[in-house]
Amino acid sequence: MLITSRDREILRLAVPAFGALVAEPLFLLADYAIVGHGLGTTAVGALGVAGTVLATMVNLCVFLAYGTTASVARQTGAGNHMRAMRNGVDGIWLALAIGVALIAVCWPLAPAVIQLFGAAPEQAAQAVTYLRISLLGAPGMLVVLAGTGVLRGLQDTVTPLVVAVGSFALNAALNAWFVLGLHWGIAGSAWGTVLAQTLGAAVYLAVVVKGAVRLGAPLTPDLAGVKQAGTASFALLIRTVCLRVVLVVATVAASRMGQAELAAYAIATQIWTLLAFALDAIAIAGQAITGRTLGAGDTAATRAATRRMVAWGCWSGAALGLLVVAARPLLPGLFDADPQVTEQLLAVLWPVALFQPICGVVFVLDGVLIGAGDQRYLAWAGVWTTLAYLPAAFVASGFGVVALWCALGLWIVARSITLVRRAVGDAWLVTGA
Repeated sequence: MLITSRDREILRLAVPAFGALVAEPLFLLADYAIVGHGLGTTAVGALGVAGTVLATMVNLCVFLAYGTTASVARQTGAGNHMRAMRNGVDGIWLALAIGVALIAVCWPLAPAVIQLFGAAPEQAAQAVTYLRISLLGAPGMLVVLAGTGVLRGLQDTVTPLVVAVGSFALNAALNAWFVLGLHWGIAGSAWGTVLAQTLGAAVYLAVVVKGAVRLGAPLTPDLAGVKQAGTASFALLIRTVCLRVVLVVATVAASRMGQAELAAYAIATQIWTLLAFALDAIAIAGQAITGRTLGAGDTAATRAATRRMVAWGCWSGAALGLLVVAARPLLPGLFDADPQVTEQLLAVLWPVALFQPICGVVFVLDGVLIGAGDQRYLAWAGVWTTLAYLPAAFVASGFGVVALWCALGLWIVARSITLVRRAVGDAWLVTGA
């Protein structure tokens, strides 16, 4: 495939975005290693439970990044640079407000939330400690999301990469010091995360404030702007909730099949998630490029960039699928899977690989429509595709984990139909600021 100037622009945005996406899971593995080495199995389980709660909250708030990217990119493309920064500032104020609300709501509910996981008493107590301390970093975590969206909207994915690597490296260093050096227990790991996230947020605040001052954009909250950002974000929240429902239903179904099936599903899900990061990097480029070109009123450039990114997504998905097939015999050994789990995993990796090209198209078009500000359509599409998935998952749950992954594949195909149908039309090509 001949590399064009448009391809170079896509790669300029996608490659650093991919680095930022994979930085978090890599350094989270370091956190688990530190806690496991210093505190033992009980603490690792507590970290897993509390980490799942925190990850769910952050994933549900990812609209702060996506919505801000779209609005800032559109204003940038229209040449309204001060308005772009104003939208970015509003997004950060919204992030701070949601972060404070999470602390107020989740702090007293922490024991009840942890109890839902059915952890043993000692494990539950440590999970509550970790969750409550980590909640203090919620405003910082959400500001990082919004700040990332601002810079992506300004067509800068390098700075988020630098901040992500720096923050997660600092997180690992602080956790090692607090847990292994100062012997603060599970609380030390939580405080390391809070400090690292807060410092990362401070970097984003400094960058945004500097840009706002340079362009003369006010730093005080604009209630109308914050409300507008919240309204646009609500549709993205519905979309995200639908995604989480699908994954939760699949996990519950797998857990009822047996231990080997659940372990194979969990490993396959981790592999699929890692592959999704690579494809999501192209989607992030799609958000930034689409918002900018539509803001500039150039629908021809939007169409051309979309076609090219869809091609990149499809070919990247095909390459990742072939990689899974090639690595398939080696993957069970990497996870020290027993014979039963190995048998199930080797079988389930076939549908995981098969659906990667379609995943590539879905991820790219999802990013393009987010960049176009087509959140309402994405919310409705998410509801309908989830409703289509649920009966398929119910039927598949009686036929094993491979059938369950085929049901997930059906969901991916349903998403591709809704997204392609929208993309070939003109309703989403709304130009101007």
